[in-house]
Amino acid sequence: MSATTESPILVSDENRVRTITLNRPDALNACNEALYDSLTEGLLAAAADRSVAVVLLTGAGRAFCAGTDLVEMGARVLDPDNFVDGKHGFLGLIDTLVDFPKPLVVAVNGLGLGIGATILGFADLAFMSTTAKLKCPFTSLAVAPEAASSFLFPRLLGHQAATWMLLSSEWVSAAEAHEMGLVWKLTEPDDLLPEARRHAEVLAAKPISSLVACKGVMLAPLKAEIAAARERENQCFIDLLGTPENNEALAAFAEGRDPDFTNL
Repeated sequence: MSATTESPILVSDENRVRTITLNRPDALNACNEALYDSLTEGLLAAAADRSVAVVLLTGAGRAFCAGTDLVEMGARVLDPDNFVDGKHGFLGLIDTLVDFPKPLVVAVNGLGLGIGATILGFADLAFMSTTAKLKCPFTSLAVAPEAASSFLFPRLLGHQAATWMLLSSEWVSAAEAHEMGLVWKLTEPDDLLPEARRHAEVLAAKPISSLVACKGVMLAPLKAEIAAARERENQCFIDLLGTPENNEALAAFAEGRDPDFTNL
């Protein structure tokens, strides 16, 4: 087993399973540009490594992933000329998830917001702790869905469950996520990683070429729809970012209060 610790992600290998752990626990593993880049590079490296059959993704601490770092998002909106973009950023991560050729197993160990929930649309197997919860806070931030969730969630959950997830900005419990079909299996917190790893290792014992082929033919019919959904979402996000409603949402977050959209 090998491990890397000086990074926004931790990486370890065992029995042809590469575990990638989001490692900003003090920030609830919120994705800043550095974490987006590190996770993207980690997935690209795993895809290219012939010794890796399966990737297992989880989070350090009490959160899985608290979504995009809103402090950094606010800085981007308020001072775009001086904001330094990462090499890959959010869009680069989604490009990599769309094209990731090997099985991706996600173990949701704690709260997941934004990309911490929508990434499940790209999971080949999703496990979740019974104490974890999810939220897609798009309407509370006055933005649009992301990561092709406007296509993938209705496909996975059905229209009404996807509507609630994407439009309500409400927390969804592990039991609700399981009932909706967003996650495959629930476990007690201490059993999450062992159970997710057990299933990952079953897959990892199979020929990598066959795993890649099976995943590829399953996802091939969806690629055009995913690309079209992302284009629509990205345009909506551009249109909504920096609007009075979005500015109010970011200001409310920074001030620790609920946003008030009633007069906007």
